[in-house]
Amino acid sequence: MTRNLLLICALSMGLLHPAQAHEVRPAVADVEVGADRVNIVIRLTLEPLVAGMSLAGLEDTNDSPLSGYHDRLREMPPEALDAAFREAWPALSESFLLSAGETPLTPGLISVRIPEIGDTALPRDSTLEIEAALPDDGTPVTVGWAAGNGPLVIRQVGGGETAYSAILQGGDVSAPLPREDLVNEGVWPVFSRYVVSGFEHIVPKGLDHILFVLGLFFFSLHLRPLLFQVSAFTLAHTTTLALASLGIVSVPASVVEPLIAASIVYIALENIVGGRIGWARIAVVFGFGLLHGLGFASVLGDVGMEAGRFVTGLIGFNVGVEFGQLAVILVAFLLVGLPFGQQSWYRGVIAIPASAAIALVGAWWTLQRVLGL
Repeated sequence: MTRNLLLICALSMGLLHPAQAHEVRPAVADVEVGADRVNIVIRLTLEPLVAGMSLAGLEDTNDSPLSGYHDRLREMPPEALDAAFREAWPALSESFLLSAGETPLTPGLISVRIPEIGDTALPRDSTLEIEAALPDDGTPVTVGWAAGNGPLVIRQVGGGETAYSAILQGGDVSAPLPREDLVNEGVWPVFSRYVVSGFEHIVPKGLDHILFVLGLFFFSLHLRPLLFQVSAFTLAHTTTLALASLGIVSVPASVVEPLIAASIVYIALENIVGGRIGWARIAVVFGFGLLHGLGFASVLGDVGMEAGRFVTGLIGFNVGVEFGQLAVILVAFLLVGLPFGQQSWYRGVIAIPASAAIALVGAWWTLQRVLGL
């Protein structure tokens, strides 16, 4: 953080002094994340964006094939450049990478302030203000823009002692920025929000995890096998969720997601073959639980973990996941196990066909994720 602040101070000071005529300088964005919207004020040179010039890896605008058009834009009066920018805005707005958790945000243009023409050999600093409405789920916000827009300095406004600041390049986005009204939020509200996020990842968003849990359910309706399997699965995914969230373990999603789908197939096929609960089955469920924990961690990363709230958020999210899994088992028991579980035909008419359907879906997902279909 200290290093970033020093770099930002140096950049900010540099913006106040004459620059080389055509050098590419970072834009500076002051980001305020409120209760229901995010407001961003950016000091930047508009001309490269209006010209459609890619600043990725570019040090001097003269090196771009669009340099001639760019220089003509520098000579435009504010009214003309403003009109050109607003015409280009619909396409430019898509280069802003804003999201609240997993929800993409659409920025709206509030104002553009362009100074009068000065020395056209030097960059002209304009000010752009944009805003986006936030969902009511309390998730933190991430901010960035496409690599072609050049480097971006992010400074969080109203973030208290943990206010975020960084220099983003290459299309990177910021760390999650907590909303201003949640900066001093108590432990219980934070815990509750993450419980809801964890539950929603299972019901209704986690169809692959739902099918895996149903695979455990259809193995046996007896309490002992179900308890052993769910306990092993819970212990395993809790372990990898914590390790991955701490950055100790990292496995690419391209590896984890196909294996999660394959785990659904294996569990369902084993249900069809039949067998008694034993250490082999428990070990398999535990191993697959490790994979599912890595999947949970990637979602938790998308949702965003605010600084200083890691333990509370991690526990809350995991509790929500457990509630989601128990809800799936409870509904399955009430709809299937309770009315039909004691019938002699239950396994042949319900458990085996249901497991076969789960295996087919898991096999299709495995192919999709391996082949990128």
